[in-house]
Amino acid sequence: MTATIKKYSLLLLLVSVFGCSDKEHKPKEQANNTTKKDTSAFSNSETNTNPYSAVDVSPMDMSYYPADYPKLKMSKAVNTPPLARITYSRPHLQGRHLFHDLLKYGEPWRLGANESTELQLYKDVAIQDKKVKAGRYVLYCIPQANTWTIVLNSNIDSWGLIPDSTKDLFRFTIPVKHNNQHLEYFTMIFEKTDEGAEILMAWDDVEARLPINF
Repeated sequence: MTATIKKYSLLLLLVSVFGCSDKEHKPKEQANNTTKKDTSAFSNSETNTNPYSAVDVSPMDMSYYPADYPKLKMSKAVNTPPLARITYSRPHLQGRHLFHDLLKYGEPWRLGANESTELQLYKDVAIQDKKVKAGRYVLYCIPQANTWTIVLNSNIDSWGLIPDSTKDLFRFTIPVKHNNQHLEYFTMIFEKTDEGAEILMAWDDVEARLPINF
């Protein structure tokens, strides 16, 4: 009788020990599974730079005249509309040479990348004694070694690889100069002059300016 009780007590003890051990391990296993899932999700978000839209290597930029017009407006330094604005994408050299690897003389260039570069005039202006009405224009050029032909075109909201010359409105020839600085990113800004402003276009060691009279 005593031996039977001892065997029964030992059996209960073993069941109790293994039962407790099992309960202790199950929560840890679940916690580990949860941790693995969270880590996996975090890892996926890290490896996807932007799952919604690819990041463009030629970022879009905007230049105003007067310069920094939106900041001036918000600080109430001006209370009148801007005079002009350019919207363009900024390609960069990436070790290449402008007229050896990227552009060719005599072939139209969209003055940027991606969508056509656009000039918006908020008032009528004069460019090389030609009257240009306020509005939006595609802006592109035909480069030569010593001059660029700057073209205003009406085919707005377009991709800039093949400009539609049938919609050209104005053409202006301007000189270019080569200097010692080498700009990695193509740049377009307005610079103030006595008569109005110049659109400065610069890339690599090339610089060109289109004067606008306001």
